[in-house]
Amino acid sequence: MNNPFETIEIRLSNIECLLLDLKHSGKSVVPANPEDEQPITISEAAALTNLAVATLYGLTHRRKIPSYRQGKRLYFLKSELLAWIKSGRRATIQEMIDDDGESI
Repeated sequence: MNNPFETIEIRLSNIECLLLDLKHSGKSVVPANPEDEQPITISEAAALTNLAVATLYGLTHRRKIPSYRQGKRLYFLKSELLAWIKSGRRATIQEMIDDDGESI
């Protein structure tokens, strides 16, 4: 069995390489479209996510979806909703097979 500190060091090194690649690739982590940072209403969020308004209210009540409340109004950021949707991505069978083959 490997030394756990060696494993941590390897993983940190991999993260550092990924961050440097991202930095040098010129890709921005910040959304390129300023409209993505403008607050949208619950009806616009429902149209974007293809969910019912009632479903969005339930998700915000259970704090399952990123949202903002100002007084009695509920707002969302398009970029955060898209990131929330992407966070639910399921791996393909090939990706699961590839992950099982790794020894880290």
